[in-house]
Amino acid sequence: MTMRRVAASLVPAWLEPLLTTPFFSICSSHADAARNERNMFCLDCGGAGSGAFCLYCRSERHAGHRVIQIRRSSYHDVVRVAEIQKVLDIGGVQTYVINSARVLFLNERPQPRASSKGASPHTCEICARSLLDPFRFCSLGCKLVGIKRNGDATFVPRADDDDNMPAASSAGAGGHQWEELPEEEENKTGRSRERGGWEGSRDFSPATLPNSRRRKGVPRRAPFSS
Repeated sequence: MTMRRVAASLVPAWLEPLLTTPFFSICSSHADAARNERNMFCLDCGGAGSGAFCLYCRSERHAGHRVIQIRRSSYHDVVRVAEIQKVLDIGGVQTYVINSARVLFLNERPQPRASSKGASPHTCEICARSLLDPFRFCSLGCKLVGIKRNGDATFVPRADDDDNMPAASSAGAGGHQWEELPEEEENKTGRSRERGGWEGSRDFSPATLPNSRRRKGVPRRAPFSS
């Protein structure tokens, strides 16, 4: 079996249209309505005919279909892990937490110039972008390239993996906090921001504090004689 056929069996037909679809333009059919950005994609239609569409188009044309919403961070398209992991094996892809939601990037992002001091030892196998954790890929797009090139990963969810969490990948686990940081600051502060809630945060009760002493009660004196 050729590598192309192997890749086809490991990648759903709607994924490449998703990664190449432009999002966030104004829907011409609902130009006068509020929240009319084209930020949704139908997995059942696979982008055929409609591509990206808005909230109102979903109600009119895609009722009952599997639809995911695309969001944007620092001018790059992201999708929530909670949505995409139901239909896609995202193992091996670096995840982040933005606005309290775990997300991953759809496509490769330009690599900012990183200083040698404090540089991450983890990089994307495809584009060599610095990663915060030992994942293989920085985005779904890079994982797609990796599958086509090597055939040693898959996007097809396992039938026995109900949760399909990204930590199931042997390439790494977890996601880091990333709150709309500028590109050049991402690699510098991502790791320290994640650790901040743990280091030096042991919770001692008064009874377990080292060298703690129990306060004596307030001494009581006999009343003055009249």
